[in-house]
Amino acid sequence: MAEAEIIRWRWLCASLDLTSGPTGEVFARLSGAYANPRRAYHNLAHIGFCLETFDRLRGEAADPLTVELAIWFHDAVYAFQADDNEARSADLARDCLTLLGVSPGRMKTVADLIMVTRHDRPPETPDGRVIADVDLAILGAPREEFLDYERNIRREYAVVEDALFREKRLAVLEGFLARPSLFQTSTGKGLFEKAARLNLRQAIGRLRS
Repeated sequence: MAEAEIIRWRWLCASLDLTSGPTGEVFARLSGAYANPRRAYHNLAHIGFCLETFDRLRGEAADPLTVELAIWFHDAVYAFQADDNEARSADLARDCLTLLGVSPGRMKTVADLIMVTRHDRPPETPDGRVIADVDLAILGAPREEFLDYERNIRREYAVVEDALFREKRLAVLEGFLARPSLFQTSTGKGLFEKAARLNLRQAIGRLRS
């Protein structure tokens, strides 16, 4: 278990005045979910990466503490090939945040932000744009880091035979590349857009070869 993530979780709970609630229990539930051995990418290291990325985009957020809560929960449920992971993660967030005494308004916002990470429509709020960029920042990572990400995604889909995986993965990557802009915030565009497009083109080329 990463000490940095424990410290960060405690800091967030203190910043939100939640320390009288079962913060340790909720962290254990989250870290247990992210520790599933089938999660080669969608694990606690991914949350750590997202939090580090968020620190670079924090100035774009209207309510940074709520965005940070959503980051913690956005992949809490990750069932292989399911199409409702985000909705189930939002449900888990509501359950946990109720235990912590988070207000209904903030819980709704957290759930809405988690749903943004489906990336199926443009986010409508500043905080939605931030979490969308945080979640896709790996696409604009340095080449070796991006290659590790690609290998880990393949590991998560290890039971899928190669031809089908290539077909489905190509559809995802080509869909991203076809977008006018991958990133929604000015900071995200400046940091990640150029590298992400290069990484995507190269990944598509590898899948087609």
